[in-house]
Amino acid sequence: MDPILYWNNVALETNRRDFSNVPGTDKPSPEQGGPTLSARALAIVHLAMYDAHAGVANNAALLPRYLPTPPDPVPGASAAAAVAAAAHACLSALFPRQKPHFDAAHLAAGLGGPGLAEGHAFGLAVGQAMLADRAGDPGASDNGYATSMQRGAHRPDPVNPGQGFHAPFYGARSKGFAITARHELDAPPALGSTEYDKSLKQVRGKGIAPELMGTLPTTPPATFSKRTVDETLIGLYWAYDGPRELGTPPRLYNQVVRQVAIAKGNTVDDNARLFALVNAAMGDAGILAWDQKYIHDVWRPVLGIREYDASMGPAAPTPTHDINDACDPGWLPLGAPASNSADRNAANATPNFPAYPSGHATFGAAAFHIVRLFYGVAVGNRVMDTVFTETFVSDEINGVTRDNAGAVRPRHVRKFPQGMWQMIVENGFSRIFLGVHWSFDAFALDATGKPDVTRNIGGVPLGLKIAEDIFAAGAGKAPVKSTVPPRT
Repeated sequence: MDPILYWNNVALETNRRDFSNVPGTDKPSPEQGGPTLSARALAIVHLAMYDAHAGVANNAALLPRYLPTPPDPVPGASAAAAVAAAAHACLSALFPRQKPHFDAAHLAAGLGGPGLAEGHAFGLAVGQAMLADRAGDPGASDNGYATSMQRGAHRPDPVNPGQGFHAPFYGARSKGFAITARHELDAPPALGSTEYDKSLKQVRGKGIAPELMGTLPTTPPATFSKRTVDETLIGLYWAYDGPRELGTPPRLYNQVVRQVAIAKGNTVDDNARLFALVNAAMGDAGILAWDQKYIHDVWRPVLGIREYDASMGPAAPTPTHDINDACDPGWLPLGAPASNSADRNAANATPNFPAYPSGHATFGAAAFHIVRLFYGVAVGNRVMDTVFTETFVSDEINGVTRDNAGAVRPRHVRKFPQGMWQMIVENGFSRIFLGVHWSFDAFALDATGKPDVTRNIGGVPLGLKIAEDIFAAGAGKAPVKSTVPPRT
C-alpha cells in the first residue's frame, strides 16, 4: 500500500463528508468551509505527510523537509506509521466531528512490520508541529466587513441576499505556505471599456439561466451567442461549488492528480513530493486569490448585467429615461449548481465573494501546472502537453449526482487530448458558462477569443506564477516553507 495515496483518499473523502449531511441533524456548517479553508486543510495534511515520510526515508531526493525545525525520528521508525499518524493528527484537529472516521481509517490502513511505535510517535510530533505552525491563520468570518456601495463593487447575490461574504480577511491576513512572493495581478478591464463590454456580452449569452434564453435580444447589433450543450456540460463538469456529497474545487483537482499519479506508476517518494507540491500550491492559491479578490472587489455578472445602466443600483450615478441595451434588470445566471440538494426548489446561485480573480481558475492552474512541471512536460510553460492522456469522470456528472430538480445526471466520460493545459483552459472557461464569472476573471482573451496568459490578468496567470515560484524554490524536489508574511 502507498500510504500517501491512502491518506490522500481519506482526506478527499473528509472534504466530501464535510459538505454532506450528518445523520440525524440538519446540514451543519462545514468545519473547513469554502474553497479557502478546504485548500488550507489539504495543504496542512499533505505537508505533514511529506515531512513524516521524508524524515524517515532520509532520501536526498526529498530534501529539504518542510518544517524549519522538524522533529527527528528514531532509527528504525516505520515511514507508513509516521505518515498515518501525521495525517490522522492533522485531520482530527481540523475536522473533529469526523474523528471516528479517521480512527476507522487508521485501523483499516493495515500497518504492520517493525518500527510502528517509533514511526507513530514521530508522525504525531510532525502533525502537531505542522498544526502549531498554522495556528495563527485567520478564519473565513466576515465579521467586521461591510460591502461597498460603489458601482462595480461586489454585493450579495440577489437570489440569495443573506449569503454574506466568504473570507474577506483571509487572504490579506494569512502567511504563505510555500510562495516566495505575494504575487499580484493587474487591474481587470475598466467598467465600460471595450474589453469589459465584450466580456459582458459573452457571459450574458453564454451564462444565462435556461428559462431566460428567450429574452436575449436577436436584433443586430445586440445579438448574443448562446451556450451550447457542450458548454453547459463544461460548466457543470468543473463546478464542485461545495454541494452535498461533492465538496470543493481542491478535492476535484486532487482527484485528477491521483489519477495521473496512479497512471504514471509513482513511487511513494514521488507521491510524497507531488501531493505536497500540489496542495501547497493550492493553499497559496487560496491565500493570494482571496487577497486579490477583496483588493479589486469586482461584482459578479448577476449584478453587473442587471445594473449595467447608470440608473441602476444603490449608488446609481445617472438617472435615465432610456435604458442601455447592455443592461438586463431581470438577468439571472445558470449558476453554481445546487447538486444533491434536499430542497427541490433550490436555485443555482452565485458564490459569496468577489469575482476577480476566479478561485477555480487560480486553484486549477496552480495544481495542474505543478503536475506539468513535475513531469517535465511544460515546455515553454504555457503550451499543450501529454501529461494527462487518460479520461476523467467528474462527480458532478457521474450517473449518481442529482441536479437541483432531483434528476440524476448521466455519467459523462471526458477526454483531454491536449493534456492538462486543456484542463486549465477549460476549467477557466467553465465559470463563464455557469454565468458566475467574467472571462477576465480567468484570463485575458486575444482577438480570436483564446486565452492570452502573457497578460497579468486573471486566475490562470496567477496560478501559473504560484506553481512556477513554488516549484523553482524547491528545485522541483519538495516545497520549501514560505517566509512571506501576511499583507499589512
